[in-house]
Amino acid sequence: MPGARPLVSEADRERLVALLREHYAAGLFGLDELDRRVGTVLGAQFLDEAAAAVADLPVAPPPTAAAGSAAPRRPRRRRGHAHADQPAAGWVPTSERFRDPSTSTVMRVWVDPADQSRHYVPEPEP
Repeated sequence: MPGARPLVSEADRERLVALLREHYAAGLFGLDELDRRVGTVLGAQFLDEAAAAVADLPVAPPPTAAAGSAAPRRPRRRRGHAHADQPAAGWVPTSERFRDPSTSTVMRVWVDPADQSRHYVPEPEP
């Protein structure tokens, strides 16, 4: 059907929310703005409505590498992310943390150095 608007899929929602979390972790906006944008994604029926939540953001968040690196890095291929209850052996914690808007749980980002995949693990409660 010409001109039909595509519906937003769960995979689309997950991809967009992950992108928003990365931009939040990079400090591009605060928690209230993250909540508003995630609400837009989760409440959207059509893909263009969901995509509006990230339309004004850069394609990738700014790098968090230390300033003054000698040579520019090759862009890394995105290898995905996943939620986990506990970090696996070999995963390296990052300084990135965010509050999951759906559960209000503080999550910490861990990276698997073997494939550079990112994993979100709940922070232990104090």
